[in-house]
Parts: sequence; structure tokens; C-alpha cells
Amino acid sequence: MRKLLFSLSVLSLFISCDNKQEADLIVTNANVYTVNDAFAKAESFAVKDGKFIAVGSTADIIAQYQATETIDATGKTVLPGLIDGHCHFYGLGQNLQIADLVGTESYDEVIEKVTAFAKANPEATVIRGRGWDQNDWAVKEFPTKDKLDALFPDTPVVLERVDGHAYLVNQKALDLAKIDNTTKVSGGEIVLVDGKVTGVLIDNPQTLVDAVMPQASVAENAQVLLEAQELCFSYGLTTVNDAGLNKDIVELIDSLQQQGDLKMRIYAMLSNNKENLDHYLSSGKIKTDRLNVRSVKVYGDGALGSRGAAMRESYSDKKGHFGAMVTPVDEINELAERIAAADFQMNTHAIGDSANVVVLRAYDKVLTSKKDPRWKVEHAQVVSTEDFDVFSDKILPSVQPTHATSDMYWAEDRVGAERIKGAYAYKDLLKQSGLVILGTDFPVEQVSPFYTFYAAVARKDLKQYPEGGYQMENALSREETLKGMTIWAAYSNFEEAEKGSIESGKFADFIIMDQDIMTIDEDAIPNLEVGATYVNGENVYNKL
Repeated sequence: MRKLLFSLSVLSLFISCDNKQEADLIVTNANVYTVNDAFAKAESFAVKDGKFIAVGSTADIIAQYQATETIDATGKTVLPGLIDGHCHFYGLGQNLQIADLVGTESYDEVIEKVTAFAKANPEATVIRGRGWDQNDWAVKEFPTKDKLDALFPDTPVVLERVDGHAYLVNQKALDLAKIDNTTKVSGGEIVLVDGKVTGVLIDNPQTLVDAVMPQASVAENAQVLLEAQELCFSYGLTTVNDAGLNKDIVELIDSLQQQGDLKMRIYAMLSNNKENLDHYLSSGKIKTDRLNVRSVKVYGDGALGSRGAAMRESYSDKKGHFGAMVTPVDEINELAERIAAADFQMNTHAIGDSANVVVLRAYDKVLTSKKDPRWKVEHAQVVSTEDFDVFSDKILPSVQPTHATSDMYWAEDRVGAERIKGAYAYKDLLKQSGLVILGTDFPVEQVSPFYTFYAAVARKDLKQYPEGGYQMENALSREETLKGMTIWAAYSNFEEAEKGSIESGKFADFIIMDQDIMTIDEDAIPNLEVGATYVNGENVYNKL
């Protein structure tokens, strides 16, 4: 009898093993935030062919599945792969090749960094840099080109402001672009002092310089994209919404993804220009597992920091100055009609209250008969209180929480005590649309999504200022913030059925964290680190 029972036991074990389903990867003993509709938690999941095939308890998963690779997470937190709802992925890669001016505390420090970069790159035919912000300096006025002219009389110098909406260039660059004190360009400003060109170009005049600068080769652009990918994976980003790409870069992205070199998933917003619109609006959307092309990025106005944002009333700290629409009102209306007719999504940069109302009215007019357009207002930064109710399930806010904590030192000086009430109002926007899409806007801000998370929930900067948080009535909860960086961002991209949560049937994009972002002490959030990043069940970053 004992022999018979033993034989039956062994036979049962073999049958049990034979009945187990095959998986490529099993993760067990994890603290999984699935971000499904119930915001449920789990312990384990199985992956096969790049997708989640089961999610549940460790006991249930190991009872039903066997895999070639099993990861015991030992209680570590697992999140869906993070989605940056608004960034400049290609621009980040470009920035890694030029002088880093972020955090400079004076114009003299800018000069030091540019000089050091020039010495380290003697072969450079153009000296580029990005990241300066006069609002961080003791002297908060725009710099002038004089020092650059003295140091670099024969080499063009192009230094981009942190927000990308202003250049400081030297005389050589001005000469190449044929810019002088008589040059006129709508939708921006060539800054003059006493009738002389200072070298500061705000918004549209920048394109005159861009047009005469040497273009990167295909190989150089490929390297730019791969370097950006490496950095983003280290922060747990598995999808990025690149806000403004041209046809050649979109095609290069697709090629690198098809080759298997570029594994990052990219939601590509097309830059608003004739070539892009004529081609894509007629040929139609592009959708692969890693690339989604179905939207157009339009610039409504400039930035608040450079006083280029279009305001209904003049700037509180510069009377008579209203900023400017980068794209004229009539053109925005025409674009909205054309993009809607092509069934593409329109995503428009709107910072000032004037730009926001122009965009909202244009959207509202053309979307009346559209069933599920999901058009986005990118930034929605300063909105008149009477305009909030135009946001809806058709018109979605795409915001960047670190802008609030970067700008809070001077934003009220720009717009005054009344208008600031409708600025960086993420909770109000959430109430109107039912969701908010969260991003960083890197390289305008830092790449880390954990800075975004902290700014959203604590409304503080990395110095933990201000105590108690900035305009806390518009702080988001941790659950809302995680959704804004995962499932809500996926929804805004028409991709909620394939990513944004850890659920059976979706792409196996997930990250393993060093600590629990949902329970850790609030002020420790910015220091969180990613232990591992997976895309399609493939480990693309690991420091465990």
C-alpha cells in the first residue's frame, strides 16, 4: 500500500508539471502595483512572447506556470513601465553632445562652461550649449553676446535657454543667419538694447539660425537616439512621448527599432511643418509595437521664463509686454480643422492664458462631432479660471509638475496674484478631464520621473522648498500621480489596451524599484532608484 501511494504521489507530481503552462519569465514574491482599474496589488506574474499572460499570487502563478527564467523579487516593488507624457527624447540625446549649462548661477559661469567645452572639442565647427536661465542668476536680465564675440570671433556660438524658447548667439552666428537690427520675424523677438542686437533671440527668430547651422549625419543621429535610450531606461521609462519630430528622425527611429537596436517605445508627435503635414496627414497613421505616429505638435506661444508666453493682459513685471503667439490664431484654427479631418490628434503647446484660450476654443469648435479625439493641451500652464470648464474627456491636459516647482520662485512676479490662481493647477485640470497626463519635458527639466512624482504630490523642489508645499490645493495623490505616469498617459496615446498597467495581454513593460514609491517618506521620493527595467519582458537595464 505504501509503495502504491508513493508511486501515485510521484505520478501526480509529473502530471502536475506536465500540466503547467510554459512561460519565458516568472516574477515572484514582489510588491506589484498593477495600476489596473481597481488599482489592485499582486505578488507575481508570468510573461510569454513579450506579454503578461497571468498576474496573481506567487502560489497561484508557480502552480500554473513554469519558465526558463524566474526572478524572486524578495519583496521589492514592481511598477508598470513608466511613460513620459511630454519630453524631447531626440533633443535629450542631442544635449548629451553639447555644453551642459543647466544650474549655472551666473553668466560668467556660462562663459566658463562654454570655454571649457570649446577647448575639449577643438574640431567643433559650431559651439552649442543648453540650459542657461537668467532667472537663476543674481542679475536676472538677459545676457548679451559681447563676451562671446571676444572669445569666439570666428566660430558661431548658439546657447539655448533651458526652456528651448530663446537663444543667445554671437555675432558670427548672427552674420551667418543675416540677422541685424532691421530684421523682422513674427511670433517672437530679436532683443535689442539701444537699437543694437544683443544676441538674444526669442522663439521664431531662432529658426533663422537653425537654417544655417550644419546638419548631423544619419550615424550621428542614430548615436544620439541610442544614448538617450540608455539614460531613459536607467530611470524606468519604457515609453516616451517625443513632442516634435521631423520625418527624417521618425524614419530613423522606425529603422533602428526594426533592427532591434532602439527598444524604447516612442509616441512621436510630428513637428508642425509643411513636409510633415503634407506627407503624414495624407498617407495616414503609423502603428507598430514600438512606434506610434498619429499626432501633430503645434506651438501656440513661447515660454513664461523668457516672457514669450502669450498673455491676455501685460506681464506684471513688464508693463506693455504681452508675449507672442508663435503660431497665429488663424493658423491654429486652420490646423485644427485640417488635423481633425485627417483623424490625427492635435497636441498644442500653450503656456499663457491667451494661448490657452485660443487653443481651447479651436479644439472645442472642431471636436463637437468627434467621438473620441483625446486632443491634448501641452503644459496648460496659466489658464484663466473661466476657461477651465472647456477641458473635458475630449480635451486633455498634459502637464509637467516640475515646471511648477522650477517656476514658483518668479512665476507670480510674471503674472500677478490673480492670474497665478489658474497656474500649475493640476488638481483642477484633473477634475475637469478626469485624468492628467504627466511628463518631465526633459531636457528642459531633468529626466528623472521621480522628480516629477515628488513635484506632483509634495509640490516642492529638490531643496524641499517650500515647507508645506506650493499651492497644495493642486497637489495630486500618489495614486493619481502613478496613473498619470502610466495608464492615463497610455490612454492619451490610444494605447491603454496594450500598456500602462500590469495585466494579462499587455506588453510586459515593468520596472523593479529599490523602495516602495507609494509608501516611502515623501521627501525621499526624489532619491528613488530603479533596480531593473524590462521592455517586452526583456531586461534592458539592470543594477540589481
